[in-house]
Amino acid sequence: MYSQPNILLITSDQQHWNTIGAFQPEISTPNLDRLVREGTMFERAYCPNPTCTPSRASIITGMYPSQHGAWTLGTKLLEDRHTVGEDFSAAGYKTTLIGKAHFQPLKSTPEYESKEAYPVLQDLEYWRKFHGPFYGFDHVELARNHTNEAHVGQHYALWLEENGCTNWRQYFLPPTGTMNPKQTYKWPIPERYHYNAWIAERTNARLEEHNKTGVPFFLWASFFDPHPEYLAPEPWDTMYDPEELTIPALVPGEHDRNPPHFGMTQEENPDFSEWMETGFGIHGYRSHHYYEYGGKERLTEYDKKKLVAVYYGMISLMDKYIGSILDKLDELGLAENTLVVFTTDHGHFFGQHGLQAKGGFHYEDLIKLPFIVRYPGRVPAGRKSSAIQSLVDLAPTFLSFCGLPIPPAMAGVNQKDVWLGSRESARDHAICEFRHEPTTIHQKTYVDDRYKITVYYNQTYGEIFDLKEDPGELRNLWSEPGYEGLKSELLLKYVWAELGKEPMPMPRIHHA
Repeated sequence: MYSQPNILLITSDQQHWNTIGAFQPEISTPNLDRLVREGTMFERAYCPNPTCTPSRASIITGMYPSQHGAWTLGTKLLEDRHTVGEDFSAAGYKTTLIGKAHFQPLKSTPEYESKEAYPVLQDLEYWRKFHGPFYGFDHVELARNHTNEAHVGQHYALWLEENGCTNWRQYFLPPTGTMNPKQTYKWPIPERYHYNAWIAERTNARLEEHNKTGVPFFLWASFFDPHPEYLAPEPWDTMYDPEELTIPALVPGEHDRNPPHFGMTQEENPDFSEWMETGFGIHGYRSHHYYEYGGKERLTEYDKKKLVAVYYGMISLMDKYIGSILDKLDELGLAENTLVVFTTDHGHFFGQHGLQAKGGFHYEDLIKLPFIVRYPGRVPAGRKSSAIQSLVDLAPTFLSFCGLPIPPAMAGVNQKDVWLGSRESARDHAICEFRHEPTTIHQKTYVDDRYKITVYYNQTYGEIFDLKEDPGELRNLWSEPGYEGLKSELLLKYVWAELGKEPMPMPRIHHA
């Protein structure tokens, strides 16, 4: 007999799906491997958008970016949107978010105010007093920086000072700090002051509080790594030998059949000006021979290897602190009645298809996710499943496990029976959206058990990949002779999927 379960969501940021040691022998992740042994690994999980704000907003709303409105970076999730934390709070749960939110942009305007914007971002007295409510979370402890970014502040900076790191600014970039922007790979910050340590310590403190009160909880531990810049403290920056790793690379000619922005990324000085509408930066539309982060520095052959080594080191460091959270669950006797989900907000390129970081390229590397579910005695242990998952499914599934009603406006599907192993699948496809400009960068991808199709707004080009015969996604079938029937079939299935994901805010209650 099980009481109402606790929910612990653990996420990374921008983690490639194939970076878990249980399935990838070149990387060490003993604690994620432990979750794999003790739970179910879902091999076909997808993000609803391959950038942070839209995907994270989908996690807490159960809606697609085109529905909840936070459609790209630099937008915000409007405060009138319903979130799953509100449902848990109404049911008597305590709701907490520790780490990265990124529901709001770095700039605030009178019409669209942002708590994650300058200057309030670094008003430490403000954050000393503010812990919520925030998007359905009763209690939040937040930060906004990836590695040494100048955006450091909020509760993380307070924690640094409270723990004796009064010189914390030297580990972060100007104008906030004094770290040399040219320094890469090795982050001089001591590990005990790394934000992984902060997230784990504060998550564990909340677990101890919940254990004392006995009140059920919905807790999101939201890690920042392995999002670039590629930086890790000693000894994690040198944990992996770059010469011993498999380094992905462009296959010559693979972009010849792709939409134009693919091939342009391999040019020295491509002109993407016709794609720019808002005047703000557009992720991925650049030469991928250079760093996207930390200034325009050309990627040498050494860099292409070393960045992978440090990326893996960042994941292994994060894994250590995920382990401390799992250990705390065991120590407190909470593990048996806590549903744990580990995943990420979207994937990452580190050389695949000649690409780095992220952008408008819906390869599996970017939109597929690591996704593990553990609930002892209920979710099968040591199992791998090919059932398709989406991050929009998290909110309704969490509510279902806790016996709470699912708001009809949520577009995600309830995966409870799939997670329990009593049903083979709950969806036959996933949809991923990428709208980075109002009209010029606006695409959607439909992916099912075998095929993937990507369509672009106002464009006649697109992509079709056969994931069974071409798992590396090297042969775009969109314009290939002999595949016209497949193209028509997939376009129809995509339209059906779009129609099917339209939410119904209420049931029909009368004939007129």
